[in-house]
Amino acid sequence: MASTMQFARATSARFLGALQYQDYRTMWYATMAAGAAAWALIVARGALAYDLSRSSLLVGVVTFSAMAPQMVVPFFAGYMADRFDRRKVLAWSFAVNVVQNLALAALVFTDQLQVWHMVVLSVVNGVARAVQMPTSQSLVPNLVPKERLLNAVALNSATMQASRLLGPLLIVPLLATVDIGWSLVVCALLYCYGLAAILRIKTQSTGIIDRTKGAVANFLEGFSYIYSHPVLLAVVLVSVLHCALTMSFESMLPGLARERLGMGQEGFALLMMADGAGALVIVVVLAGIESERTRGKLLLWLGLVSGLAPMALAGSGVVSGAWASMFLIGASQAGFMTLSQVLVQYMVPDSVRGRASGIYTFHVGGMMAIFNLVNGALAEALSVPLILSVTGGAFVAVMGLSLLRGPLRQIYASGLRQELRAEAGA
Repeated sequence: MASTMQFARATSARFLGALQYQDYRTMWYATMAAGAAAWALIVARGALAYDLSRSSLLVGVVTFSAMAPQMVVPFFAGYMADRFDRRKVLAWSFAVNVVQNLALAALVFTDQLQVWHMVVLSVVNGVARAVQMPTSQSLVPNLVPKERLLNAVALNSATMQASRLLGPLLIVPLLATVDIGWSLVVCALLYCYGLAAILRIKTQSTGIIDRTKGAVANFLEGFSYIYSHPVLLAVVLVSVLHCALTMSFESMLPGLARERLGMGQEGFALLMMADGAGALVIVVVLAGIESERTRGKLLLWLGLVSGLAPMALAGSGVVSGAWASMFLIGASQAGFMTLSQVLVQYMVPDSVRGRASGIYTFHVGGMMAIFNLVNGALAEALSVPLILSVTGGAFVAVMGLSLLRGPLRQIYASGLRQELRAEAGA
Protein backbone atom coordinates (compact mmCIF):
# COMPACT_ATOMS: atom_id res chain seq x y z
CA MET A 1 0.00 0.00 0.00
CA ALA A 2 2.81 2.39 0.91
CA SER A 3 4.60 1.65 -2.36
CA THR A 4 1.39 2.34 -4.29
CA MET A 5 1.00 5.69 -2.55
CA GLN A 6 4.62 6.59 -3.26
CA PHE A 7 4.15 5.68 -6.92
CA ALA A 8 0.99 7.81 -7.09
CA ARG A 9 2.78 10.80 -5.52
CA ALA A 10 5.77 10.43 -7.84
CA THR A 11 3.50 10.21 -10.88
CA SER A 12 1.50 13.25 -9.77
CA ALA A 13 4.70 15.25 -9.19
CA ARG A 14 5.98 14.32 -12.65
CA PHE A 15 2.83 15.00 -14.65
CA LEU A 16 1.09 17.66 -12.54
CA GLY A 17 3.98 19.33 -10.73
CA ALA A 18 3.20 22.88 -11.85
CA LEU A 19 -0.30 22.66 -10.36
CA GLN A 20 1.10 22.77 -6.83
CA TYR A 21 1.64 26.54 -7.28
CA GLN A 22 -1.57 28.40 -6.44
CA ASP A 23 -1.39 31.24 -8.94
CA TYR A 24 -0.54 28.83 -11.75
CA ARG A 25 -3.39 26.55 -10.70
CA THR A 26 -5.80 29.51 -10.74
CA MET A 27 -4.53 30.51 -14.18
CA TRP A 28 -4.95 26.89 -15.32
CA TYR A 29 -8.62 26.88 -14.34
CA ALA A 30 -9.19 30.22 -16.09
CA THR A 31 -7.52 29.02 -19.27
CA MET A 32 -9.61 25.85 -19.26
CA ALA A 33 -12.84 27.86 -18.95
CA ALA A 34 -11.83 30.33 -21.66
CA GLY A 35 -10.75 27.55 -24.00
CA ALA A 36 -14.02 25.66 -23.50
CA ALA A 37 -15.94 28.86 -24.24
CA ALA A 38 -13.85 29.54 -27.36
CA TRP A 39 -14.37 26.07 -28.84
CA ALA A 40 -18.05 25.97 -27.94
CA LEU A 41 -18.40 29.32 -29.69
CA ILE A 42 -16.58 28.05 -32.80
CA VAL A 43 -19.04 25.16 -33.03
CA ALA A 44 -22.16 27.23 -32.28
CA ARG A 45 -21.11 30.03 -34.63
CA GLY A 46 -20.28 27.56 -37.40
CA ALA A 47 -23.69 25.91 -37.01
CA LEU A 48 -25.40 29.33 -37.10
CA ALA A 49 -23.52 30.41 -40.21
CA TYR A 50 -24.27 27.15 -42.02
CA ASP A 51 -27.96 27.31 -41.07
CA LEU A 52 -28.19 30.85 -42.43
CA SER A 53 -26.59 30.08 -45.78
CA ARG A 54 -25.90 26.37 -46.31
CA SER A 55 -22.54 27.62 -47.53
CA SER A 56 -19.05 26.55 -46.44
CA LEU A 57 -17.82 29.85 -47.85
CA LEU A 58 -19.89 31.83 -45.32
CA VAL A 59 -18.65 29.58 -42.52
CA GLY A 60 -15.16 30.36 -43.78
CA VAL A 61 -15.87 34.11 -43.80
CA VAL A 62 -17.14 34.03 -40.22
CA THR A 63 -14.23 31.85 -39.08
CA PHE A 64 -11.80 34.15 -40.89
CA SER A 65 -13.36 37.16 -39.19
CA ALA A 66 -12.68 35.62 -35.78
CA MET A 67 -9.11 34.67 -36.69
CA ALA A 68 -8.14 37.69 -38.80
CA PRO A 69 -7.29 39.89 -35.77
CA GLN A 70 -4.42 37.49 -35.09
CA MET A 71 -2.71 38.94 -38.15
CA VAL A 72 -2.51 42.38 -36.51
CA VAL A 73 -3.51 42.43 -32.83
CA PRO A 74 -0.71 40.20 -31.40
CA PHE A 75 1.82 42.93 -32.28
CA PHE A 76 0.03 45.30 -29.89
CA ALA A 77 -0.96 42.58 -27.40
CA GLY A 78 2.63 41.44 -26.99
CA TYR A 79 3.76 45.00 -26.35
CA MET A 80 0.95 45.48 -23.82
CA ALA A 81 1.93 42.23 -22.08
CA ASP A 82 5.47 43.60 -21.61
CA ARG A 83 4.41 47.16 -20.80
CA PHE A 84 1.52 46.56 -18.36
CA ASP A 85 0.58 44.05 -15.66
CA ARG A 86 -0.23 40.89 -17.60
CA ARG A 87 -3.01 39.94 -15.19
CA LYS A 88 -4.94 43.13 -15.97
CA VAL A 89 -4.47 42.81 -19.73
CA LEU A 90 -5.77 39.23 -19.52
CA ALA A 91 -8.76 40.23 -17.39
CA TRP A 92 -9.85 42.84 -19.93
CA SER A 93 -9.70 40.29 -22.75
CA PHE A 94 -11.99 37.96 -20.78
CA ALA A 95 -14.45 40.77 -20.01
CA VAL A 96 -14.75 41.72 -23.69
CA ASN A 97 -15.63 38.13 -24.59
CA VAL A 98 -18.33 37.99 -21.90
CA VAL A 99 -20.06 40.97 -23.52
CA GLN A 100 -19.54 39.66 -27.06
CA ASN A 101 -21.14 36.29 -26.33
CA LEU A 102 -24.12 37.86 -24.57
CA ALA A 103 -24.67 40.25 -27.50
CA LEU A 104 -24.68 37.36 -29.99
CA ALA A 105 -27.08 35.38 -27.79
CA ALA A 106 -29.44 38.35 -27.58
CA LEU A 107 -29.52 38.64 -31.38
CA VAL A 108 -30.34 34.94 -31.70
CA PHE A 109 -33.10 35.01 -29.05
CA THR A 110 -34.75 38.05 -30.65
CA ASP A 111 -34.50 36.63 -34.22
CA GLN A 112 -32.51 39.70 -35.30
CA LEU A 113 -29.32 37.90 -36.27
CA GLN A 114 -27.89 38.75 -39.68
CA VAL A 115 -24.66 37.74 -41.36
CA TRP A 116 -23.01 41.11 -40.76
CA HIS A 117 -23.76 40.81 -37.05
CA MET A 118 -21.87 37.53 -36.97
CA VAL A 119 -18.92 39.00 -38.85
CA VAL A 120 -18.62 42.06 -36.57
CA LEU A 121 -18.97 40.09 -33.34
CA SER A 122 -16.53 37.48 -34.65
CA VAL A 123 -13.97 40.25 -35.13
CA VAL A 124 -14.56 41.44 -31.54
CA ASN A 125 -14.13 37.88 -30.29
CA GLY A 126 -10.98 37.51 -32.38
CA VAL A 127 -9.44 40.71 -31.01
CA ALA A 128 -9.99 39.58 -27.42
CA ARG A 129 -8.59 36.11 -28.16
CA ALA A 130 -5.60 37.61 -29.94
CA VAL A 131 -4.84 39.61 -26.77
CA GLN A 132 -5.45 36.66 -24.46
CA MET A 133 -3.17 34.13 -26.13
CA PRO A 134 0.23 35.91 -26.06
CA THR A 135 -0.56 37.47 -22.69
CA SER A 136 -1.31 34.12 -21.04
CA GLN A 137 1.73 32.52 -22.70
CA SER A 138 3.99 35.24 -21.31
CA LEU A 139 2.39 35.08 -17.84
CA VAL A 140 2.80 31.32 -17.32
CA PRO A 141 6.62 31.32 -16.90
CA ASN A 142 6.29 33.84 -14.04
CA LEU A 143 3.96 31.60 -12.03
CA VAL A 144 6.28 28.59 -11.61
CA PRO A 145 10.00 28.02 -10.95
CA LYS A 146 12.17 27.63 -14.04
CA GLU A 147 12.58 23.89 -13.50
CA ARG A 148 8.80 23.51 -13.82
CA LEU A 149 8.48 25.62 -16.97
CA LEU A 150 8.22 22.76 -19.46
CA ASN A 151 5.61 21.01 -17.33
CA ALA A 152 3.69 24.28 -16.89
CA VAL A 153 3.65 25.04 -20.62
CA ALA A 154 2.51 21.50 -21.42
CA LEU A 155 -0.23 21.60 -18.78
CA ASN A 156 -1.35 25.00 -20.03
CA SER A 157 -1.58 23.52 -23.49
CA ALA A 158 -3.51 20.61 -21.96
CA THR A 159 -6.23 23.02 -20.84
CA MET A 160 -6.45 24.43 -24.35
CA GLN A 161 -6.73 20.96 -25.84
CA ALA A 162 -9.07 19.54 -23.21
CA SER A 163 -11.35 22.49 -23.87
CA ARG A 164 -11.74 21.29 -27.46
CA LEU A 165 -13.51 18.31 -25.92
CA LEU A 166 -15.21 20.08 -23.02
CA GLY A 167 -16.58 23.07 -24.95
CA PRO A 168 -18.47 21.11 -27.63
CA LEU A 169 -19.52 18.53 -25.01
CA LEU A 170 -21.24 21.23 -22.95
CA ILE A 171 -23.33 22.50 -25.84
CA VAL A 172 -24.15 19.29 -27.76
CA PRO A 173 -27.30 18.66 -25.66
CA LEU A 174 -28.37 22.28 -26.21
CA LEU A 175 -27.80 22.12 -29.96
CA ALA A 176 -29.94 19.01 -30.15
CA THR A 177 -32.80 20.15 -27.90
CA VAL A 178 -33.18 23.91 -27.44
CA ASP A 179 -32.44 27.26 -29.09
CA ILE A 180 -28.78 27.62 -30.08
CA GLY A 181 -28.72 30.93 -28.19
CA TRP A 182 -28.42 29.01 -24.92
CA SER A 183 -25.10 27.65 -26.15
CA LEU A 184 -23.87 31.24 -26.38
CA VAL A 185 -25.06 31.93 -22.83
CA VAL A 186 -22.96 28.98 -21.67
CA CYS A 187 -19.95 30.52 -23.44
CA ALA A 188 -20.52 33.82 -21.61
CA LEU A 189 -20.78 32.06 -18.24
CA LEU A 190 -17.50 30.22 -18.86
CA TYR A 191 -15.75 33.51 -19.60
CA CYS A 192 -17.26 34.99 -16.41
CA TYR A 193 -15.74 32.17 -14.39
CA GLY A 194 -12.38 32.68 -16.11
CA LEU A 195 -12.49 36.42 -15.41
CA ALA A 196 -13.17 35.83 -11.71
CA ALA A 197 -10.23 33.40 -11.57
CA ILE A 198 -7.80 35.79 -13.28
CA LEU A 199 -8.68 38.52 -10.77
CA ARG A 200 -7.54 36.19 -7.95
CA ILE A 201 -3.97 35.81 -9.28
CA LYS A 202 -1.51 37.64 -7.00
CA THR A 203 1.73 37.44 -9.01
CA GLN A 204 2.58 40.65 -10.84
CA SER A 205 4.22 40.14 -14.21
CA THR A 206 5.59 42.54 -16.81
CA GLY A 207 8.37 42.52 -19.37
CA ILE A 208 11.12 45.10 -19.81
CA ILE A 209 10.64 48.17 -21.99
CA ASP A 210 13.91 49.90 -22.86
CA ARG A 211 13.38 53.56 -21.97
CA THR A 212 16.38 54.58 -24.09
CA LYS A 213 14.63 53.37 -27.24
CA GLY A 214 11.63 54.87 -28.96
CA ALA A 215 8.15 53.36 -28.88
CA VAL A 216 8.45 51.86 -32.37
CA ALA A 217 11.80 50.20 -31.58
CA ASN A 218 10.38 48.65 -28.40
CA PHE A 219 7.26 47.62 -30.28
CA LEU A 220 9.29 45.73 -32.91
CA GLU A 221 11.70 44.10 -30.47
CA GLY A 222 9.91 40.74 -30.47
CA PHE A 223 9.86 40.61 -34.26
CA SER A 224 13.57 41.37 -34.57
CA TYR A 225 14.41 38.92 -31.79
CA ILE A 226 12.74 35.96 -33.51
CA TYR A 227 14.08 36.80 -36.96
CA SER A 228 17.66 37.26 -35.77
CA HIS A 229 17.96 33.80 -34.16
CA PRO A 230 18.05 30.94 -36.73
CA VAL A 231 16.95 28.11 -34.42
CA LEU A 232 13.97 30.03 -33.11
CA LEU A 233 13.02 31.18 -36.60
CA ALA A 234 13.16 27.63 -37.97
CA VAL A 235 10.78 26.38 -35.27
CA VAL A 236 8.35 29.25 -35.91
CA LEU A 237 8.33 28.76 -39.69
CA VAL A 238 7.59 25.03 -39.46
CA SER A 239 4.79 25.85 -36.99
CA VAL A 240 3.37 28.37 -39.47
CA LEU A 241 3.27 25.80 -42.27
CA HIS A 242 1.73 23.28 -39.86
CA CYS A 243 -1.11 25.68 -39.05
CA ALA A 244 -1.67 26.56 -42.69
CA LEU A 245 -1.71 23.04 -44.09
CA THR A 246 -3.17 20.87 -41.31
CA MET A 247 -5.03 23.03 -38.78
CA SER A 248 -7.23 25.24 -40.97
CA PHE A 249 -10.16 22.88 -41.43
CA GLU A 250 -12.93 24.30 -39.20
CA SER A 251 -14.66 26.05 -42.11
CA MET A 252 -15.02 22.72 -43.95
CA LEU A 253 -16.24 20.51 -41.10
CA PRO A 254 -19.91 21.58 -40.90
CA GLY A 255 -20.42 20.73 -44.57
CA LEU A 256 -18.38 17.51 -44.28
CA ALA A 257 -20.39 16.38 -41.25
CA ARG A 258 -23.78 17.00 -42.88
CA GLU A 259 -23.25 16.28 -46.55
CA ARG A 260 -20.70 13.43 -46.52
CA LEU A 261 -21.34 11.79 -43.16
CA GLY A 262 -25.07 12.49 -42.83
CA MET A 263 -24.78 13.93 -39.31
CA GLY A 264 -27.18 16.55 -37.96
CA GLN A 265 -26.63 20.02 -36.55
CA GLU A 266 -24.60 18.54 -33.71
CA GLY A 267 -22.29 16.68 -36.14
CA PHE A 268 -19.68 19.43 -36.19
CA ALA A 269 -19.58 19.43 -32.39
CA LEU A 270 -19.21 15.64 -32.23
CA LEU A 271 -16.27 15.71 -34.65
CA MET A 272 -14.60 18.47 -32.64
CA MET A 273 -15.08 16.41 -29.47
CA ALA A 274 -13.10 13.56 -31.02
CA ASP A 275 -10.43 16.11 -32.00
CA GLY A 276 -10.35 17.42 -28.44
CA ALA A 277 -10.15 13.94 -26.93
CA GLY A 278 -7.07 13.12 -28.98
CA ALA A 279 -5.51 16.46 -28.11
CA LEU A 280 -6.09 15.96 -24.40
CA VAL A 281 -4.54 12.49 -24.37
CA ILE A 282 -1.32 13.58 -26.06
CA VAL A 283 -0.68 16.74 -24.04
CA VAL A 284 -1.17 14.87 -20.75
CA VAL A 285 1.42 12.35 -21.94
CA LEU A 286 3.77 15.15 -23.01
CA ALA A 287 3.50 16.83 -19.61
CA GLY A 288 5.31 13.87 -18.04
CA ILE A 289 8.09 13.47 -20.63
CA GLU A 290 11.36 14.80 -19.25
CA SER A 291 13.83 13.52 -21.86
CA GLU A 292 14.99 16.10 -24.40
CA ARG A 293 15.76 13.32 -26.87
CA THR A 294 12.24 11.89 -26.59
CA ARG A 295 10.65 15.32 -27.07
CA GLY A 296 12.74 15.89 -30.18
CA LYS A 297 11.79 12.59 -31.76
CA LEU A 298 8.12 13.13 -30.93
CA LEU A 299 8.21 16.54 -32.64
CA LEU A 300 9.21 14.82 -35.88
CA TRP A 301 6.77 11.92 -35.67
CA LEU A 302 3.80 13.99 -34.53
CA GLY A 303 4.46 16.37 -37.42
CA LEU A 304 4.35 13.49 -39.89
CA VAL A 305 1.15 12.05 -38.38
CA SER A 306 -0.51 15.49 -38.40
CA GLY A 307 -0.13 15.46 -42.18
CA LEU A 308 -1.30 11.86 -42.60
CA ALA A 309 -4.35 12.15 -40.30
CA PRO A 310 -6.29 14.63 -42.52
CA MET A 311 -5.68 12.26 -45.41
CA ALA A 312 -7.28 9.50 -43.31
CA LEU A 313 -10.27 11.78 -42.62
CA ALA A 314 -10.57 12.40 -46.37
CA GLY A 315 -10.97 8.67 -46.94
CA SER A 316 -13.50 8.19 -44.13
CA GLY A 317 -17.01 7.66 -45.44
CA VAL A 318 -18.55 6.52 -42.15
CA VAL A 319 -18.94 8.27 -38.81
CA SER A 320 -16.76 5.83 -36.86
CA GLY A 321 -13.87 6.29 -39.31
CA ALA A 322 -14.25 10.07 -39.15
CA TRP A 323 -14.17 10.02 -35.34
CA ALA A 324 -11.01 7.90 -35.34
CA SER A 325 -9.38 10.22 -37.87
CA MET A 326 -10.36 13.31 -35.88
CA PHE A 327 -8.88 11.73 -32.75
CA LEU A 328 -5.57 11.30 -34.61
CA ILE A 329 -5.80 14.84 -35.97
CA GLY A 330 -6.32 16.26 -32.50
CA ALA A 331 -3.53 14.20 -30.93
CA SER A 332 -0.90 14.87 -33.59
CA GLN A 333 -1.65 18.56 -34.11
CA ALA A 334 -1.91 19.39 -30.41
CA GLY A 335 1.23 17.44 -29.64
CA PHE A 336 3.22 19.11 -32.39
CA MET A 337 2.08 22.62 -31.42
CA THR A 338 2.65 21.99 -27.70
CA LEU A 339 6.23 20.90 -28.31
CA SER A 340 6.79 23.85 -30.65
CA GLN A 341 5.47 26.30 -28.07
CA VAL A 342 7.65 24.75 -25.37
CA LEU A 343 10.68 25.28 -27.61
CA VAL A 344 9.75 28.91 -28.23
CA GLN A 345 9.11 29.68 -24.55
CA TYR A 346 12.33 27.97 -23.55
CA MET A 347 14.41 30.02 -26.00
CA VAL A 348 12.88 33.46 -25.37
CA PRO A 349 13.94 35.55 -22.32
CA ASP A 350 11.24 37.05 -20.08
CA SER A 351 12.25 40.61 -20.99
CA VAL A 352 10.73 40.23 -24.47
CA ARG A 353 8.47 37.24 -23.84
CA GLY A 354 5.23 39.15 -24.36
CA ARG A 355 6.34 40.64 -27.69
CA ALA A 356 7.90 37.39 -28.91
CA SER A 357 4.74 35.47 -27.93
CA GLY A 358 2.71 38.06 -29.81
CA ILE A 359 4.80 37.58 -32.95
CA TYR A 360 4.48 33.80 -32.64
CA THR A 361 0.70 34.13 -32.30
CA PHE A 362 0.66 36.53 -35.26
CA HIS A 363 2.41 33.98 -37.45
CA VAL A 364 0.46 30.85 -36.53
CA GLY A 365 -2.93 32.48 -35.91
CA GLY A 366 -2.75 34.68 -38.98
CA MET A 367 -1.97 31.73 -41.20
CA MET A 368 -4.89 29.75 -39.76
CA ALA A 369 -7.20 32.69 -40.43
CA ILE A 370 -6.14 33.01 -44.06
CA PHE A 371 -6.30 29.30 -44.84
CA ASN A 372 -9.68 28.80 -43.13
CA LEU A 373 -11.04 31.40 -45.54
CA VAL A 374 -9.22 29.85 -48.50
CA ASN A 375 -10.37 26.34 -47.63
CA GLY A 376 -13.96 27.47 -47.11
CA ALA A 377 -13.92 29.06 -50.57
CA LEU A 378 -12.26 26.02 -52.17
CA ALA A 379 -14.88 23.74 -50.61
CA GLU A 380 -17.50 25.50 -52.75
CA ALA A 381 -15.79 24.28 -55.93
CA LEU A 382 -13.78 21.23 -54.85
CA SER A 383 -14.52 18.26 -52.62
CA VAL A 384 -13.45 18.56 -48.99
CA PRO A 385 -11.69 15.15 -49.06
CA LEU A 386 -9.53 16.37 -51.97
CA ILE A 387 -8.52 19.51 -50.07
CA LEU A 388 -7.68 17.51 -46.94
CA SER A 389 -5.61 15.04 -48.92
CA VAL A 390 -3.60 17.68 -50.77
CA THR A 391 -2.87 19.87 -47.75
CA GLY A 392 -2.06 16.90 -45.52
CA GLY A 393 0.30 15.46 -48.10
CA ALA A 394 1.95 18.85 -48.52
CA PHE A 395 2.80 19.00 -44.82
CA VAL A 396 4.25 15.49 -44.87
CA ALA A 397 6.57 16.83 -47.59
CA VAL A 398 7.40 19.88 -45.42
CA MET A 399 8.44 17.62 -42.54
CA GLY A 400 10.65 15.64 -44.90
CA LEU A 401 12.30 18.81 -46.19
CA SER A 402 12.77 20.11 -42.63
CA LEU A 403 15.27 17.30 -42.08
CA LEU A 404 17.57 19.20 -44.42
CA ARG A 405 17.75 22.10 -41.95
CA GLY A 406 20.62 21.53 -39.53
CA PRO A 407 19.03 23.06 -36.37
CA LEU A 408 15.75 21.22 -36.87
CA ARG A 409 17.50 17.95 -37.61
CA GLN A 410 19.45 18.31 -34.36
CA ILE A 411 16.24 19.03 -32.42
CA TYR A 412 14.56 15.94 -33.91
CA ALA A 413 17.58 13.82 -32.97
CA SER A 414 18.33 15.03 -29.46
CA GLY A 415 15.96 17.82 -28.44
CA LEU A 416 16.91 21.38 -27.54
CA ARG A 417 20.51 20.86 -26.44
CA GLN A 418 22.51 23.53 -24.67
CA GLU A 419 24.36 24.67 -27.80
CA LEU A 420 21.06 25.18 -29.66
CA ARG A 421 19.69 27.21 -26.74
CA ALA A 422 22.78 29.38 -26.87
CA GLU A 423 22.41 29.83 -30.62
CA ALA A 424 18.78 30.85 -30.07
CA GLY A 425 19.95 33.60 -27.74
CA ALA A 426 18.32 32.28 -24.56
